[in-house]
Amino acid sequence: MTKELFTISTILILFITFFFLPKKEIIDVPVIYQINGSNIENIISNYRPKFLIIDYSKDGTEKFKFTSNDINILKNKGITPLAYLSIGEAEDYRYYWKNEWYKNPPIWLYKENPNWAGNYKVKYWHDDWKNIIFNYLDKIIEQGFSGVYLDLIDSYIFWSNNGYDITYTASEMIKFVIEIAEYARKKNPVFLIVPQNGEDILDYDYNHKYLYTISGIGIESLFYLYNKKNEDKYINSRLDYILKIKSYGKFVLVTDYIYDPQKPNEEIILDFIKLCNYYDFYGYPANKNQKLKDLSGALKYFKEVKK
Repeated sequence: MTKELFTISTILILFITFFFLPKKEIIDVPVIYQINGSNIENIISNYRPKFLIIDYSKDGTEKFKFTSNDINILKNKGITPLAYLSIGEAEDYRYYWKNEWYKNPPIWLYKENPNWAGNYKVKYWHDDWKNIIFNYLDKIIEQGFSGVYLDLIDSYIFWSNNGYDITYTASEMIKFVIEIAEYARKKNPVFLIVPQNGEDILDYDYNHKYLYTISGIGIESLFYLYNKKNEDKYINSRLDYILKIKSYGKFVLVTDYIYDPQKPNEEIILDFIKLCNYYDFYGYPANKNQKLKDLSGALKYFKEVKK
């Protein structure tokens, strides 16, 4: 009798738990951009992004890179995972870095970025650097990512300000992105190529091959710079390029760093979401610190403003 009562009680508890207790809400969001300390289980337990931009590794190192099973879990949830990949700077915590480079750098490696410790500008047109990126790309493809999110496209402007002709630096960046796409698509024909920023490189895309090659574009700080709305002239000058890209059937991912965990500005967050919806962009209201480590608390506002 005791055993029977125990069984009935267990079934009753399970019944009440399943049908009556409130279930945890999964929030549909356009995009999440988290490249430091990403926790896949935590993300999918709380959110369902259309696009997810993460590093190929939990901490950026080879030791803790995501498995193909990790990436398949995302894809099975209808999420499009994009792997962050910096092609304009080398990072000294990556598997490819050699300690000897600190004192004896190769000819393509430049000075450390004063704003980002451990990041070094590269002359991206050199074959040795390209081969490093292609090797990195092999890892990303093997993991099963749907595409790459290419950072530092606007390095072409940096080098034009440091002794190189801008037509050369722009054309070499365009060439590099196209080479990355061709390399990846030999292994996965539908592999996505998503450059971040540098949208004005279209001025040097004379045959539109760059435009035809990319799958979409990522944009930072388009509408807001922290808690201040950007000037209309600035926004419109960028939109001229962005909307041209979109008119070719490409998607647009926008990250504005506007969420202050200590003092959230609801008006700014909601305005950002509404602006992204108006232009049919996928928006991420990121934390103001720009470290892209913590998931933004502003994601909860997508429950209020539906796309």
